Formats: sequence, structure tokens, C-alpha cells
Amino acid sequence: MAKSIDISDVNIYYGDFLAVQGVNMTVKARQVTAFIGPSGCGKSTVLRTLNRMHEVIPGARVEGKVVVDGQSLYDPSVDPVAVRRQIGMVFQRPNPFPTMSIYDNVLAGNKLNAKKMKKDEADSIVEKSLKGANLWNEVKDRLAKPGMGLSGGQQQRLCIARAIAVEPQVLLMDEPCSALDPISTSAIEDLIHELKSDYTIVIVTHNMQQAARVSDETGFFNLKATGEPGQLVEFNSTTKMFSNPDEPATEAYISGRFG
Repeated sequence: MAKSIDISDVNIYYGDFLAVQGVNMTVKARQVTAFIGPSGCGKSTVLRTLNRMHEVIPGARVEGKVVVDGQSLYDPSVDPVAVRRQIGMVFQRPNPFPTMSIYDNVLAGNKLNAKKMKKDEADSIVEKSLKGANLWNEVKDRLAKPGMGLSGGQQQRLCIARAIAVEPQVLLMDEPCSALDPISTSAIEDLIHELKSDYTIVIVTHNMQQAARVSDETGFFNLKATGEPGQLVEFNSTTKMFSNPDEPATEAYISGRFG
């Protein structure tokens, strides 16, 4: 079941350094939300707070609230591992597990969750996930081969299959196409369109045309000044952001005048 995410008064720190300040937004269920902005403005940092990946960095912490389906993710009673099960992550560079077959790569998350599975159940998860990632027809005859043997675009779709195999509610994607060629990028973008009927998707992208193509809503992040924290400048429907943004800074960035 896809869920919305309410982010309120979020400040994100690395040690004493305030990296991102005062983020407020609601990420809607079954929509694609894109984060855009120049390098170093906190897009990926905000993304990583949404499944508590940020805090795996020593000294990193988050103030404020991130609420999914009424549950505050940073409540002391909440297990971060359970959060990451609900909220999957696809990274910039495809990262299949190098020693594992395609089949085992898809099941890696399910095995971590310590579920003993019968063979037919495992087979069905693998097929469903690879179909969900539009990869099944390309790999169904070589499931026992290493995941690393696939092309970059196929490896990224394998990582998406691995993420959706545990049936999360939200998929976070940190520049999932930046290491890929245009044809693979187009395949991933088509896939994002299909996946949003089942998942809430948040994507960080450097590519503004990509944000315009894939997302329903867009958040524009920027630094107040060098050495100052990043902030969310504007959050709006993608159509409005790219045609008639509310903030002059958004317009300047989108029209290529800086960043």
C-alpha cells in the first residue's frame, strides 16, 4: 500500500554542521516527487532522511518530524531497519551484490528479513519483481548467472527489482540514471511511470528535463549562501514549477541562469 510522507520542520546535521534547514512538504502517495537543485544543496541528504539512511553516517542526526501513515519515523520506539523495509532505496550507481546470481540478488532483502521461503514462493517473488522492473524477459533464461554480468541499465533495473521484492510502500531513487546511457535512462523513466501506480516515489535528479518528464510534483532546493544550510525554496506541481514558478530563484535555476 503506497503511503504519503509528511515532512515538518526538518533540520539535518552532520555533527555540529547544519546541512539542511527547515524543510516542510508532503510527498503524496502514488505520485512521483522530484528533488532538483544545484550540487551540495541537500537534495540527497533530505532523501536519505526519509528512510533513516542519513543516520548511518557517524555524528549525523535529524530534528523535526517525518511521518508515514501516521507513524513518526524518528520516534524512539521505531526500528530503523523496519523503516528501511517499508521505504526502499535505489542508489546512483547500480550495486548488485557481486557474488550473487540474478535470482539471489532479487531475494537479498527478503532473506535479510529472515523469512524462510519455499522454492515456489521464492520463484514467484523473483518473477513478479523482475516483471515489475521490466527485466524478466531479458533475464529469465539466465537467473543463475551473476547479476554483475548484466549491462549498467539492466543492473539498475535489477536493483529496482531487489527494492520492490520486499513490497515497500515508498521507493527512494538517488539519481538512478546518472550513470546510464540515454536508452537505459528512457527505460528507467518508463518504469518509474509504471511503478507509481503501486508506490510513492521520490527521485533526486540533476537532469531537469527528467524531472519535468517523470514527476508530478517538484521540490527545488538551494543554498542560502556558500557555507550556509540548504533549504527547500519551492515545492509545487511540476507543471507549475516549469512554466510559472512562484519564486524568482526557481525560475533562475530552471532557465539555466545559475547552478
